[in-house]
Amino acid sequence: MADHVQVSTATETREQAVELARSAVAGRLAAGAQIIGPVISAFWHEGEFGTGEEWQLLLKTRKDRYTELERHLLAHHPWENPELVAVPIVAGADAYLRWVDAVVGTHASQ
Repeated sequence: MADHVQVSTATETREQAVELARSAVAGRLAAGAQIIGPVISAFWHEGEFGTGEEWQLLLKTRKDRYTELERHLLAHHPWENPELVAVPIVAGADAYLRWVDAVVGTHASQ
């Protein structure tokens, strides 16, 4: 079973994505984050079809830290019901994954 996950979410602005990334990484809930954007999304929201520009945020963490990271992102996200998903990292460079482990560890965030 994969010990690491990549977590994704999106925000309306670059600044919102940067702040979520900064706070999650500073709190050692994620080892690192990348912000991609702007991207165009197509979606259903409140019964209406729409498209919009968003900023995608990708965060790397350990699977056992996901719950804390999710709680943090939901508490600080500007949207009421944001996309928030995690996918397993099934393979990766050993040195990189050891770095993720060292950064986020298995301890409670500081």
